[in-house]
Amino acid sequence: MRVQLIHFCAAALLVTPAVAAEDWTPVFDGKSLAGWKVEGNGDWKVQEGAIVGRQGENFSGGDMYTDRQWGDFELEAEYKLSYPGNSGIWFHHAPPQPGYHVDLIDEPHYADAFAGSLYVVKKGFVAKNSDPKSFRRNDWNRVRIRSIGDDITIVVNGKTVVQHKDTTFPLPGSIGLQVHRGEAAKGMEVRFRAIRIRELGRK
Repeated sequence: MRVQLIHFCAAALLVTPAVAAEDWTPVFDGKSLAGWKVEGNGDWKVQEGAIVGRQGENFSGGDMYTDRQWGDFELEAEYKLSYPGNSGIWFHHAPPQPGYHVDLIDEPHYADAFAGSLYVVKKGFVAKNSDPKSFRRNDWNRVRIRSIGDDITIVVNGKTVVQHKDTTFPLPGSIGLQVHRGEAAKGMEVRFRAIRIRELGRK
């Protein structure tokens, strides 16, 4: 019996990683903007396997949103932001519900808000990442967003930077990417790659 149990546990360990990997769904195919819609005047392209966002004319910005919507989910993405820059990831975007915004920000006049800070439209920052060492400037970083009910967790490069409860935007919605407008982010460029998501229950 003990030998059989050991064999069963060993088999379970072999199977578990494969099952977990199947839970994740790519949100970006690495080649095109299929499944996304562009809003605003940001300049979006696909280059070298990444979504690249830049400001448009006169420092204009814009967003991209997925056609698909999610309720409870976990999302992972890699991003690279030029300095100074202001970008972010939207979730629960379902107009007229604007959704939450995970700021990917690196500007001189934001002295206490860095990548992973949580922003709510008309409220401002509801939770800040104040650790400038949690991200790498002008380099690739990994961000993970976990949203279950009113519980929001944001992880940057393996460090939990925000744990917050909020009920402002309860409806399921799209995932979005942002290029912020304004001269403060003049010449900025943001790149996103390896974007994937998995549902955690509520759809």
